[in-house]
Amino acid sequence: MVILNTAVTGKWLEFVLKDHHSKVLSKILWWIHEMRGHYFKLDYVKHLPFVAGAMIDSNTTAEYWKNRTHERLGIQMPKTFVVHLGNSKELMEIAEDSVARRVLREHIRESLGVRNEDIIFAIINSVSRGKGQDLFLQSFYESLKIILEKKLQVPAMHALIVGSDMSAQTKFETELRNFVVKRGIQDKVHFVNKTLTVAPYLAAIDVLVQNSQARGECFGRITIEAMAFQLPVLGTAAGGTTEIVVDGSTGLLHPVGKEGVAPLAENIVKLATHVERRLSMGQAGYRRVKERFMEHHMAERIASVLKQILQKSRERLH
Repeated sequence: MVILNTAVTGKWLEFVLKDHHSKVLSKILWWIHEMRGHYFKLDYVKHLPFVAGAMIDSNTTAEYWKNRTHERLGIQMPKTFVVHLGNSKELMEIAEDSVARRVLREHIRESLGVRNEDIIFAIINSVSRGKGQDLFLQSFYESLKIILEKKLQVPAMHALIVGSDMSAQTKFETELRNFVVKRGIQDKVHFVNKTLTVAPYLAAIDVLVQNSQARGECFGRITIEAMAFQLPVLGTAAGGTTEIVVDGSTGLLHPVGKEGVAPLAENIVKLATHVERRLSMGQAGYRRVKERFMEHHMAERIASVLKQILQKSRERLH
Protein backbone atom coordinates (compact mmCIF):
# COMPACT_ATOMS: atom_id res chain seq x y z
CA MET A 1 0.00 0.00 0.00
CA VAL A 2 1.11 3.56 -0.77
CA ILE A 3 -0.05 6.50 1.37
CA LEU A 4 -0.09 9.89 -0.33
CA ASN A 5 0.05 12.78 2.17
CA THR A 6 -1.70 16.06 1.19
CA ALA A 7 -3.51 17.05 -1.99
CA VAL A 8 -0.27 18.56 -3.31
CA THR A 9 1.05 15.09 -4.15
CA GLY A 10 -1.51 14.81 -6.94
CA LYS A 11 0.59 17.26 -8.97
CA TRP A 12 3.49 14.85 -9.38
CA LEU A 13 1.58 11.56 -9.23
CA GLU A 14 1.42 11.32 -13.04
CA PHE A 15 5.19 11.59 -13.30
CA VAL A 16 5.80 8.95 -10.64
CA LEU A 17 3.25 6.44 -11.96
CA LYS A 18 4.24 6.70 -15.64
CA ASP A 19 2.80 3.55 -17.25
CA HIS A 20 1.88 1.78 -14.01
CA HIS A 21 -1.48 3.42 -13.28
CA SER A 22 -3.56 0.25 -13.20
CA LYS A 23 -1.12 -1.55 -10.90
CA VAL A 24 -0.51 1.25 -8.42
CA LEU A 25 -3.67 3.39 -8.13
CA SER A 26 -5.71 0.65 -6.47
CA LYS A 27 -3.05 0.44 -3.75
CA ILE A 28 -3.06 4.14 -2.85
CA LEU A 29 -4.66 5.65 0.25
CA TRP A 30 -4.77 9.42 -0.24
CA TRP A 31 -4.63 11.55 2.93
CA ILE A 32 -6.00 15.03 2.22
CA HIS A 33 -5.71 18.05 4.56
CA GLU A 34 -6.60 20.99 2.30
CA MET A 35 -9.66 22.90 1.09
CA ARG A 36 -8.10 25.64 -1.05
CA GLY A 37 -9.79 26.16 -4.38
CA HIS A 38 -6.68 25.73 -6.52
CA TYR A 39 -6.49 22.02 -5.64
CA PHE A 40 -9.76 21.35 -7.46
CA LYS A 41 -8.12 21.01 -10.86
CA LEU A 42 -7.63 17.86 -12.89
CA ASP A 43 -3.86 18.33 -12.65
CA TYR A 44 -4.17 17.48 -8.97
CA VAL A 45 -7.13 15.13 -8.66
CA LYS A 46 -7.73 13.27 -11.93
CA HIS A 47 -6.49 10.02 -10.35
CA LEU A 48 -8.59 10.45 -7.20
CA PRO A 49 -11.59 8.31 -8.29
CA PHE A 50 -9.33 5.32 -8.90
CA VAL A 51 -7.40 5.08 -5.63
CA ALA A 52 -8.30 2.62 -2.87
CA GLY A 53 -9.59 5.37 -0.59
CA ALA A 54 -9.28 8.92 0.69
CA MET A 55 -8.64 9.96 4.28
CA ILE A 56 -9.73 13.48 5.29
CA ASP A 57 -9.37 15.37 8.59
CA SER A 58 -13.00 16.36 9.21
CA ASN A 59 -16.53 15.50 8.11
CA THR A 60 -17.09 19.05 6.90
CA THR A 61 -14.05 18.90 4.65
CA ALA A 62 -14.94 15.43 3.37
CA GLU A 63 -18.38 16.67 2.36
CA TYR A 64 -16.85 19.70 0.67
CA TRP A 65 -14.46 17.54 -1.36
CA LYS A 66 -17.30 15.24 -2.39
CA ASN A 67 -19.48 18.12 -3.62
CA ARG A 68 -16.72 20.22 -5.17
CA THR A 69 -15.10 17.43 -7.19
CA HIS A 70 -18.48 16.35 -8.52
CA GLU A 71 -19.83 19.81 -9.34
CA ARG A 72 -16.65 21.37 -10.67
CA LEU A 73 -14.86 18.42 -12.28
CA GLY A 74 -17.56 15.80 -12.76
CA ILE A 75 -15.58 13.13 -10.90
CA GLN A 76 -16.51 10.95 -7.95
CA MET A 77 -14.60 10.66 -4.70
CA PRO A 78 -13.38 7.18 -3.77
CA LYS A 79 -14.41 5.56 -0.49
CA THR A 80 -13.72 8.33 2.02
CA PHE A 81 -12.76 8.02 5.69
CA VAL A 82 -12.72 10.83 8.26
CA VAL A 83 -9.75 10.76 10.63
CA HIS A 84 -9.54 13.55 13.21
CA LEU A 85 -6.01 14.46 14.24
CA GLY A 86 -4.61 13.95 17.74
CA ASN A 87 -2.17 15.72 20.04
CA SER A 88 1.35 14.35 20.35
CA LYS A 89 2.64 12.86 23.59
CA GLU A 90 5.34 15.53 23.69
CA LEU A 91 2.83 18.39 23.63
CA MET A 92 0.60 16.70 26.22
CA GLU A 93 3.57 16.25 28.57
CA ILE A 94 4.15 20.01 28.57
CA ALA A 95 0.43 20.81 28.79
CA GLU A 96 0.05 18.57 31.84
CA ASP A 97 3.19 19.79 33.61
CA SER A 98 2.15 22.73 35.79
CA VAL A 99 5.74 23.73 36.55
CA ALA A 100 6.71 23.78 32.86
CA ARG A 101 3.61 25.78 32.00
CA ARG A 102 4.33 28.35 34.70
CA VAL A 103 7.95 28.81 33.61
CA LEU A 104 6.95 29.19 29.95
CA ARG A 105 4.14 31.58 30.85
CA GLU A 106 6.47 33.83 32.86
CA HIS A 107 9.14 33.81 30.15
CA ILE A 108 6.83 34.69 27.25
CA ARG A 109 4.89 37.32 29.19
CA GLU A 110 8.11 38.98 30.32
CA SER A 111 9.31 39.10 26.69
CA LEU A 112 6.03 40.75 25.67
CA GLY A 113 5.93 43.16 28.60
CA VAL A 114 2.64 41.68 29.81
CA ARG A 115 1.83 41.22 33.50
CA ASN A 116 0.73 37.87 34.90
CA GLU A 117 -2.74 39.18 35.77
CA ASP A 118 -3.38 40.61 32.28
CA ILE A 119 -5.55 38.69 29.77
CA ILE A 120 -4.13 37.63 26.41
CA PHE A 121 -6.34 36.69 23.44
CA ALA A 122 -4.22 35.15 20.69
CA ILE A 123 -4.29 33.91 17.12
CA ILE A 124 -1.53 31.40 16.42
CA ASN A 125 -1.54 30.93 12.67
CA SER A 126 0.19 32.11 9.52
CA VAL A 127 -0.62 35.76 8.91
CA SER A 128 -2.95 35.93 5.92
CA ARG A 129 -6.39 37.26 5.11
CA GLY A 130 -7.82 33.74 5.15
CA LYS A 131 -6.80 33.31 8.79
CA GLY A 132 -8.76 36.41 9.80
CA GLN A 133 -6.23 38.42 11.80
CA ASP A 134 -7.71 41.66 10.43
CA LEU A 135 -11.22 40.82 11.61
CA PHE A 136 -9.86 39.65 14.95
CA LEU A 137 -8.14 43.00 15.52
CA GLN A 138 -11.35 44.81 14.62
CA SER A 139 -13.22 42.67 17.16
CA PHE A 140 -10.55 43.23 19.79
CA TYR A 141 -10.76 47.00 19.29
CA GLU A 142 -14.57 46.88 19.51
CA SER A 143 -14.32 44.84 22.74
CA LEU A 144 -12.11 47.52 24.27
CA LYS A 145 -14.73 50.14 23.36
CA ILE A 146 -17.52 48.04 24.93
CA ILE A 147 -15.55 47.65 28.15
CA LEU A 148 -14.86 51.39 28.27
CA GLU A 149 -18.45 52.39 27.47
CA LYS A 150 -19.96 50.01 30.02
CA LYS A 151 -17.25 50.81 32.59
CA LEU A 152 -16.57 47.13 33.13
CA GLN A 153 -13.88 46.14 35.59
CA VAL A 154 -11.45 43.79 33.85
CA PRO A 155 -7.67 43.28 33.89
CA ALA A 156 -5.67 44.85 31.08
CA MET A 157 -6.34 43.03 27.79
CA HIS A 158 -3.86 42.18 25.05
CA ALA A 159 -4.10 40.76 21.54
CA LEU A 160 -1.27 38.51 20.40
CA ILE A 161 -0.66 37.52 16.79
CA VAL A 162 1.82 34.67 16.41
CA GLY A 163 2.67 33.99 12.78
CA SER A 164 4.27 37.16 11.43
CA ASP A 165 7.10 37.21 8.94
CA MET A 166 9.41 39.94 10.21
CA SER A 167 11.80 39.57 7.29
CA ALA A 168 9.18 40.07 4.57
CA GLN A 169 6.18 42.01 5.76
CA THR A 170 3.32 41.45 3.35
CA LYS A 171 0.82 44.07 2.28
CA PHE A 172 -1.73 42.37 4.54
CA GLU A 173 0.50 42.49 7.60
CA THR A 174 1.27 46.13 6.90
CA GLU A 175 -2.49 46.74 6.92
CA LEU A 176 -2.72 45.03 10.31
CA ARG A 177 0.03 47.14 11.81
CA ASN A 178 -1.41 50.35 10.34
CA PHE A 179 -4.80 49.50 11.88
CA VAL A 180 -3.17 49.09 15.28
CA VAL A 181 -1.39 52.46 14.99
CA LYS A 182 -4.49 54.32 13.73
CA ARG A 183 -6.56 52.98 16.63
CA GLY A 184 -3.84 53.83 19.16
CA ILE A 185 -3.62 50.34 20.61
CA GLN A 186 0.08 49.66 20.03
CA ASP A 187 0.58 48.92 23.74
CA LYS A 188 -2.12 46.22 23.60
CA VAL A 189 -1.30 44.37 20.37
CA HIS A 190 1.79 42.21 19.94
CA PHE A 191 3.19 40.60 16.78
CA VAL A 192 5.46 37.57 17.09
CA ASN A 193 7.37 35.87 14.29
CA LYS A 194 6.06 32.56 12.95
CA THR A 195 7.25 29.48 14.81
CA LEU A 196 6.68 25.73 14.92
CA THR A 197 7.16 25.78 18.69
CA VAL A 198 3.71 26.77 19.92
CA ALA A 199 3.72 25.31 23.46
CA PRO A 200 5.34 28.39 25.10
CA TYR A 201 2.66 30.67 23.66
CA LEU A 202 -0.17 28.31 24.60
CA ALA A 203 1.18 28.34 28.15
CA ALA A 204 1.30 32.14 28.15
CA ILE A 205 -2.14 33.07 26.80
CA ASP A 206 -5.63 32.90 28.27
CA VAL A 207 -7.85 32.41 25.22
CA LEU A 208 -7.18 31.09 21.71
CA VAL A 209 -8.96 32.76 18.80
CA GLN A 210 -9.37 30.50 15.75
CA ASN A 211 -10.68 33.03 13.22
CA SER A 212 -10.16 31.25 9.88
CA GLN A 213 -12.51 32.58 7.23
CA ALA A 214 -14.55 31.30 4.25
CA ARG A 215 -14.76 27.50 4.66
CA GLY A 216 -12.71 27.60 7.87
CA GLU A 217 -9.98 25.16 8.80
CA CYS A 218 -9.83 21.68 7.32
CA PHE A 219 -9.31 20.59 10.94
CA GLY A 220 -7.21 23.04 12.92
CA ARG A 221 -4.55 21.27 14.98
CA ILE A 222 -3.81 24.43 17.00
CA THR A 223 -7.37 24.24 18.36
CA ILE A 224 -6.90 20.86 20.03
CA GLU A 225 -3.44 21.91 21.18
CA ALA A 226 -4.94 24.96 22.91
CA MET A 227 -7.63 22.81 24.51
CA ALA A 228 -4.89 20.53 25.87
CA PHE A 229 -3.56 23.61 27.69
CA GLN A 230 -7.06 24.14 29.15
CA LEU A 231 -7.72 27.23 27.04
CA PRO A 232 -11.20 28.23 25.87
CA VAL A 233 -11.48 28.75 22.11
CA LEU A 234 -13.29 31.54 20.28
CA GLY A 235 -13.73 30.11 16.80
CA THR A 236 -15.52 30.66 13.53
CA ALA A 237 -18.54 28.40 12.97
CA ALA A 238 -16.97 26.82 9.89
CA GLY A 239 -14.93 23.82 8.82
CA GLY A 240 -13.31 21.44 11.26
CA THR A 241 -13.62 23.92 14.15
CA THR A 242 -17.30 23.00 14.47
CA GLU A 243 -16.30 19.38 15.08
CA ILE A 244 -13.78 20.31 17.78
CA VAL A 245 -15.29 23.21 19.72
CA VAL A 246 -18.57 22.61 21.54
CA ASP A 247 -20.29 26.00 21.44
CA GLY A 248 -21.04 27.22 24.95
CA SER A 249 -19.06 24.41 26.57
CA THR A 250 -15.43 24.41 25.39
CA GLY A 251 -15.63 27.80 23.72
CA LEU A 252 -17.85 30.15 21.75
CA LEU A 253 -18.45 30.22 17.98
CA HIS A 254 -19.14 33.23 15.76
CA PRO A 255 -19.93 33.68 12.04
CA VAL A 256 -17.23 34.10 9.41
CA GLY A 257 -16.79 37.40 7.60
CA LYS A 258 -17.66 40.91 8.71
CA GLU A 259 -20.84 39.54 10.26
CA GLY A 260 -18.65 37.87 12.85
CA VAL A 261 -16.83 40.99 14.05
CA ALA A 262 -19.48 42.15 16.53
CA PRO A 263 -20.27 38.64 17.91
CA LEU A 264 -16.56 37.94 18.39
CA ALA A 265 -16.16 41.27 20.19
CA GLU A 266 -19.03 40.33 22.49
CA ASN A 267 -17.49 36.90 23.12
CA ILE A 268 -14.16 38.51 23.98
CA VAL A 269 -15.94 40.67 26.55
CA LYS A 270 -17.80 37.66 27.95
CA LEU A 271 -14.59 35.76 28.62
CA ALA A 272 -12.69 38.84 29.81
CA THR A 273 -15.32 39.59 32.44
CA HIS A 274 -15.96 36.03 33.68
CA VAL A 275 -12.82 34.25 34.84
CA GLU A 276 -14.88 31.28 36.10
CA ARG A 277 -16.33 30.81 32.62
CA ARG A 278 -12.86 30.90 31.06
CA LEU A 279 -11.62 28.28 33.47
CA SER A 280 -14.64 25.97 33.17
CA MET A 281 -14.52 26.12 29.35
CA GLY A 282 -10.81 25.39 29.42
CA GLN A 283 -11.34 22.38 31.67
CA ALA A 284 -14.15 21.10 29.45
CA GLY A 285 -11.89 21.46 26.41
CA TYR A 286 -9.15 19.49 28.12
CA ARG A 287 -11.56 16.67 28.93
CA ARG A 288 -12.76 16.62 25.31
CA VAL A 289 -9.16 16.33 24.07
CA LYS A 290 -8.49 13.42 26.44
CA GLU A 291 -11.65 11.69 25.22
CA ARG A 292 -11.28 12.26 21.45
CA PHE A 293 -8.15 14.02 20.23
CA MET A 294 -5.13 12.17 21.57
CA GLU A 295 -2.41 10.60 19.43
CA HIS A 296 -3.64 7.10 20.24
CA HIS A 297 -7.16 8.02 19.09
CA MET A 298 -5.76 9.08 15.72
CA ALA A 299 -3.64 5.91 15.51
CA GLU A 300 -6.71 3.76 16.21
CA ARG A 301 -8.70 5.57 13.53
CA ILE A 302 -5.92 5.17 10.96
CA ALA A 303 -5.54 1.48 11.85
CA SER A 304 -9.26 0.97 11.27
CA VAL A 305 -9.00 2.61 7.83
CA LEU A 306 -6.01 0.48 6.86
CA LYS A 307 -7.79 -2.71 7.91
CA GLN A 308 -10.82 -1.82 5.78
CA ILE A 309 -8.69 -0.91 2.75
CA LEU A 310 -6.64 -4.10 2.99
CA GLN A 311 -9.73 -6.24 3.49
CA LYS A 312 -11.29 -4.75 0.37
CA SER A 313 -8.07 -5.40 -1.55
CA ARG A 314 -8.04 -9.06 -0.51
CA GLU A 315 -11.67 -9.48 -1.52
CA ARG A 316 -10.89 -8.03 -4.95
CA LEU A 317 -8.02 -10.51 -5.45
CA HIS A 318 -10.26 -13.48 -4.61
